[in-house]
Amino acid sequence: MRPLDERFLAAVAAERVRLRSRRALLAGGAKVAGGGALALLAASAAPGASRLARAQDFADDLDILNYALTLEHLEATFYREGLEAFGDEDFADAVAGDGTDNATPDAAPAAADAETPRPSRTRLEEIRDHEAAHVVALTDTITQLGGSPVPEGEYDFGGAFDDFGAFLDTAQALENTGVSAYAGAAPFIADDTILAAALGIHSVEARHAAYLNELNGESPFPDAVDAPLTRAQVLEIAGGFIVSQATPVPAAPDAGAAVDSDNDAIPDDEEVAIGTNPNSEDTDGDGLVDIDELNVFNTDATLFDTDGDGVGDGDEINNGTDPFDPASL
Repeated sequence: MRPLDERFLAAVAAERVRLRSRRALLAGGAKVAGGGALALLAASAAPGASRLARAQDFADDLDILNYALTLEHLEATFYREGLEAFGDEDFADAVAGDGTDNATPDAAPAAADAETPRPSRTRLEEIRDHEAAHVVALTDTITQLGGSPVPEGEYDFGGAFDDFGAFLDTAQALENTGVSAYAGAAPFIADDTILAAALGIHSVEARHAAYLNELNGESPFPDAVDAPLTRAQVLEIAGGFIVSQATPVPAAPDAGAAVDSDNDAIPDDEEVAIGTNPNSEDTDGDGLVDIDELNVFNTDATLFDTDGDGVGDGDEINNGTDPFDPASL
C-alpha cells in the first residue's frame, strides 16, 4: 500500500483536476443548453446527478450533522497541529504562492507573484478558530436534538507538516472539499433551521477556500458554480487522514415513521395512492426518479414517455427537448 502522505498528495492532485474539469463541464453545458441559466438548471436537475446524490443515503438530519462534524473535527485538528508545527520564521520565509507548484498554469510567474498574497499567521489562526467554533456549534446542536455527537478521532496528516508549502496545499484541498461536502449534503436537510445554520457554515468554508486558493497562486473564485460532492467522494478524499473514528450510537427508529421501501422519499402508502411502484424509485424506467418526476419535472411518473413522441422522459430532459411537446424533437 502506498504511504499515507503519497495517497493524500494524489488526492490533492485529483482535487485540482476536479476543480479544472468543473470549469470545462460548466462551459460545455452552457453550449448545449443555449444559455447560462438553462445550463445551471439542466445540471442541477439531471436525473443521473439526482440518483448519484441519493446514493449518499443520509439517514436523517442527525446523520448529516455528524457527517459535517466529522469533517470539522478533521479540519480543526489539522489547523491546530499545523500551526503548532510552524513558527513565525516559517511564515517570514514563506513567499507568495508557496504551495507545491500549483500556480495558475497559463499565468507568467511574475504576474502570479504580483497578485498572490503572502501567507499570514493571523489569517490562518482565524481559520483554525472558525473550525473549532464549527465543532462546538455542531456538537451542541446534535446534543440538543437528542443525538450522540461523533467525537474527535485519530488523524495522520502524513507529510503535510514537513514543509510549509505542503501545509498550505493540504489546507486548500481540505477547504475546497469541505465546501463541496456541505453543498452535497444541504439538499437532504429536512429542518429549515438546521439548513440555515449549515449554509452559514458553508459560506464561511467558502471564504476559507477562496483565501487558500489565492495563497497557492490560484483564483479564489475559479467557477461561477461550485459542484457538490457526494458523501463517498468526500470520504475518498478526506478519509485517508482518519486513522480511527468512533461512531455515534444511532437513535432508535421512530415507530410511527412512514414506510418507504425504495428510499425515494415517497412513503409507500402515497406511492400506492398515486399509482407508482413503492419498490422502485423509477417506476416507469425512464431514467427519472419518481420524486423528481412529481416535484421537479411534473412528468408522469407512471409513463416512460409522457408526450408519446417515442423518446423517454429522461432522454428528453437530458437532450433539452420538451417532454410535454411531441413536436419539440
